[in-house]
Amino acid sequence: MPDEAPASRVRRPRMTPERELELLTTTIDVLREVGYEALTMDAVATRARCSKATLYRQWPGKPQLVAAALYATRPVDASTIDTGTLRGDLLAFVTTLAAQAEQDTALIAGLGHATLTEPALRLALRESLIEPEHEHVLSFVRRAVERGELAGTPAATAFLPQLLFAALFTRRLFEDAYADADYLVGFIDGAVLPALRNS
Repeated sequence: MPDEAPASRVRRPRMTPERELELLTTTIDVLREVGYEALTMDAVATRARCSKATLYRQWPGKPQLVAAALYATRPVDASTIDTGTLRGDLLAFVTTLAAQAEQDTALIAGLGHATLTEPALRLALRESLIEPEHEHVLSFVRRAVERGELAGTPAATAFLPQLLFAALFTRRLFEDAYADADYLVGFIDGAVLPALRNS
C-alpha cells in the first residue's frame, strides 16, 4: 500500500483575490435585495455558487462578511487620494461617493437600523470599514497642516468623518433628494472648510 501523505501536507487551494472579490460583490448584491436581517450565509453561498463552509473559512459570520463586502466594494479608496490641497482631497472623496448616493442611501439606512440591535455588526463595521476610512480622511487634514494650509489641527477634525457621512446619507430625509455632486461641493465649501479653517 502506498504511503499516505501526512495530513499536514494536505492543503486546500487558497482563494484568489478575484474570487474573494466576486464573493464580496455577490454579498452586496444579496444585501441590497433582501436587507441585512434577511441575508444569510446560505443565500450568499447559493448565489455565489460556493459552499457555506467556503464563506466561513474566510469570514467568521454574517457581520464580518458584510463589513468586508462593504469595504471591498466601496466606491472610492480614500488612501489613494492626494490632490495637493485640502479642498481637492475632500472634493475627490465626496464627489466619487455622490455617484452611488442613490443606491447606497437605502443600503446604509438599513444597516444603520441593524446596528442598533446587532452589536456584532456594529463592531465589524467599525473595525473593518469605519476606522480605516476615518484614518484616511483624517490624513487629508494632516497633509494640509504639513503644507501650511492650516496652522494646526482644527478642533473640527474630530467630527470630520461624521460630517461627511451625515451629508451623504441624510439629504434624502431633509430635502427629499440624494446627495449629488453639486450638493456635496456646496457642503464642503459652505460648511466643512469653514469649520476646519476657523476652529
